[in-house]
Amino acid sequence: MSVMQQATSISSSGSGFLGQNTFFNTRYSSSTKELSIKVKTKNSGICKCVAATPPPPPPPNEKQQIAYKTNVSRNGNMAKLQAGYLFPEIARRRAAHMLKYPDANVIRLGIGDTTEPIPEFITSAMAKRAHELSTLEGYSGYGAEQGEKQLRAKIASTYYGGLGIEENDIFVSDGAKCDISRLQLLFGSNVTMAVQDPSYPAYVDSSVIMGQTGQFQTDVEKYGNIEYMRCTPENGFFPDLSKVSRTDVIFFCSPNNPTGSAATREQLTRLVQFAKKNGSIIVYDSAYGMYMTDDNPRSIFEIPGAKEVALETSSFSKYAGFTGVRLGWTVIPKELLFSDGFPVAKDFSRIVCTAFNGASNIAQAGGLACLTPEGLKAMREVVGFYQENTQIIVDTFKSLGFNVYGGTNAPYVWVHFPGQSSWDVFSEILEKTHIVTTPGSGFGPGGEGFIRVSAFGHRDDVLEAAKRFKQLYK
Repeated sequence: MSVMQQATSISSSGSGFLGQNTFFNTRYSSSTKELSIKVKTKNSGICKCVAATPPPPPPPNEKQQIAYKTNVSRNGNMAKLQAGYLFPEIARRRAAHMLKYPDANVIRLGIGDTTEPIPEFITSAMAKRAHELSTLEGYSGYGAEQGEKQLRAKIASTYYGGLGIEENDIFVSDGAKCDISRLQLLFGSNVTMAVQDPSYPAYVDSSVIMGQTGQFQTDVEKYGNIEYMRCTPENGFFPDLSKVSRTDVIFFCSPNNPTGSAATREQLTRLVQFAKKNGSIIVYDSAYGMYMTDDNPRSIFEIPGAKEVALETSSFSKYAGFTGVRLGWTVIPKELLFSDGFPVAKDFSRIVCTAFNGASNIAQAGGLACLTPEGLKAMREVVGFYQENTQIIVDTFKSLGFNVYGGTNAPYVWVHFPGQSSWDVFSEILEKTHIVTTPGSGFGPGGEGFIRVSAFGHRDDVLEAAKRFKQLYK
């Protein structure tokens, strides 16, 4: 058996032993007929199987030379981005903490990821559709890029009934976050944008990547050419529009992530009037609309005149636990026009047809089930569960004397730690309680001095977290 045959034999016969957590590397020299195989597992250290004497290691301090590089320049906008995206950075710090404290029961109240099972009525519809794909009669391939006609019609009638939104105004997608990037592709690099401060980081990061911004200004922790609309407890987390400069695009989320605040009907009326006066387009994120508990609008299209200046994106993620299933939608009314009179929806349809092949037909079957009377009832029960979690967290921090915001219309609690660094508070909580939160400054400079606590968690974990917070801050 030749040396290479031996390597193949070792690789195939040992595959069960190596497993998915194994790093398997070979180095073969045709001139010396030497083979060195290294097997490294997470638990067993390094095991060396050597068919011949390996070459000597490189001398100390010898720098690895780059053998080849292309002549393609890096997208300079990527270099503007600061550190990593917020939530992967939190995951990195959580992983490091778990290595440091391997026996700790780490509770995750950071990223807004749902934890409770998808209602069985909804998963049954997806399972049925998946099974149909294994039959000649039930198989289907590509669907309409804009989404299945029946689902688009159901979204329009369920969430926008009486608001003048029709089936053809709906674009079904693989989630609101994905649509944010497609919308940025639609607008291009020559637009200016405004964003709530603090706000969901995808708005700003996608704007940076598209080339809409200047460099990051470390002294104020802002990107040039972005209008940061400061939202604070003093202004009820709604920006003073008299101090906001005109921009082409305004990103606005209500109920807001991360502050948990919801804009009133009067406030959104002012926002629509502001956009109309300036000829701007509002990108309205209503991903948490079902968490609204009062008379505040659940859709921007409840405001007169909004169809001429706004589009809306939303999602099944936080309603039905579809964070992993991936299903959302964007509404672009036919009344929304560019400065030359061309319909925004037509360009977005072209973007969708170019960059997207349509949402999963299995996920869309789940979406249809969500919008039946039984599915809506099941989703309201899931939302109600997280709202109860939210109240536990709110009550905990209030009992400890903190100023607490949000929690009424959103699954997020915004807790103020005046005079303290958000990352320092995050680190102290993680180190002393083994609870993962989210530092407010990760959502923009206006979030400094706050942390966001997510209500997405199992009830036992939320109760245990409340106990640990009380022990830390009593």
